[in-house]
Amino acid sequence: MVKKALTIAGSDSGGGAGIQADLKTFQELGVFGMSAITAITVQNTLGVHGVYPLPVAAVKEQIEAIGEDMGTDALKTGMLFSSDIIQATAEQIQKQGWKKVVVDPVMIAKGGKSLLEEEAIQAMKEALLPLAHVVTPNIPEAEVLAGLEIRSLEDRKEAAKRLYQAGARYVVIKGGHADDGDSLIDLLFDGEQFSYYESARVKTKNTHGTGCTFAAAIAAELAKGHSVSEAVETASQFVHAAIESELHIGNGHGPTNHWAYKNKMREKGLPND
Repeated sequence: MVKKALTIAGSDSGGGAGIQADLKTFQELGVFGMSAITAITVQNTLGVHGVYPLPVAAVKEQIEAIGEDMGTDALKTGMLFSSDIIQATAEQIQKQGWKKVVVDPVMIAKGGKSLLEEEAIQAMKEALLPLAHVVTPNIPEAEVLAGLEIRSLEDRKEAAKRLYQAGARYVVIKGGHADDGDSLIDLLFDGEQFSYYESARVKTKNTHGTGCTFAAAIAAELAKGHSVSEAVETASQFVHAAIESELHIGNGHGPTNHWAYKNKMREKGLPND
């Protein structure tokens, strides 16, 4: 049976992040991708030049349309922009009874533009985090959601504990913003123990869309029936391959290479399932 994954997020005209990155990731990992668009962003590798949120009703009806007919084996949320859209999304997730929910709490674009209204942060904490099977903040996002400054691995652990207490069943704090030397460490907390996913840091500015891609990869793997730890492992490898195999598109923060992981697995003679 074909496995399906849904992304509820914003559209990136540059194709490197958002809905576009999610659907590419789903395709590369062998699941059928569906989408509910929350906002249209005007962006390229040089930054976000405009954000146009869709009416809340349009977001709600897109999710309903998927639930009424096709259903989904897992879903991820990305840029939800406003408290109203967050509330509508949370209500629909509960209504549909979807459990494998990956929340990527998108707040700020690579160029520094805010992608989440200030009052929406509280809605994310109260309405969405308790529905998250997995939440995948980067360090700046974890600081906001957990309410503490993160300067060390111990700080990351404390933030993970706070997000777990806020309702997320699994917490992954990504290490891209940390100063861990030549390594990049993603931290997973399941409420009892910590797991670490370490990879070599690739020195490049072409990392646009890595957060979206990481969360989408986790959702795809959960849709296929893999455990959270297995999904995070694959997601870390997927993103590392995507960054390592540079495309050199645009003049700013360029997109990553979504087909690099599949090529790498093929070269090693390994299955991509």
